[in-house]
Amino acid sequence: MTVFTASYEGRSLDDFLADLTVRGVRLVADVREAPISRKPGFSKSALSEALKRAGITYCHIRALGCPKPVRDAYREDGDWVRYTRSFLKHLDRQQPAVDDLVALAKAQRTALLCYEADFNRCHRTYVARAVAEQAGSGVCHITASGLVKEAAGRAA
Repeated sequence: MTVFTASYEGRSLDDFLADLTVRGVRLVADVREAPISRKPGFSKSALSEALKRAGITYCHIRALGCPKPVRDAYREDGDWVRYTRSFLKHLDRQQPAVDDLVALAKAQRTALLCYEADFNRCHRTYVARAVAEQAGSGVCHITASGLVKEAAGRAA
């Protein structure tokens, strides 16, 4: 089992869906706190329908999104270390949601979705690592230029 992550920043809906399909993704777990987007096709309802047409299931897991106060503080000060620390504290309190995501990812090839193209600067990577650690699996990021596999045992 591998936990995938995917971004839609700078991507068309068609390219995004094609990448998921080629990678065999069967479930997209949307880990945005608020699954809305100014980018056409990527808000919850439209994305869910597009994924369904592509044969991919959609689920939104709000509890694994980054809380607005954490995002706002990062926008204000740009301190990634503080952002990470704050998000990981939040994530530690979301074990039931992590457990649910582990079960989903074990049942079918799953990609965690968020907007940010740079997975090194997105909370979805921390979520993916928590799931992978609990499931004893790896993490692989679907990017516009291909796949990036994380080294085993990489710390959050």
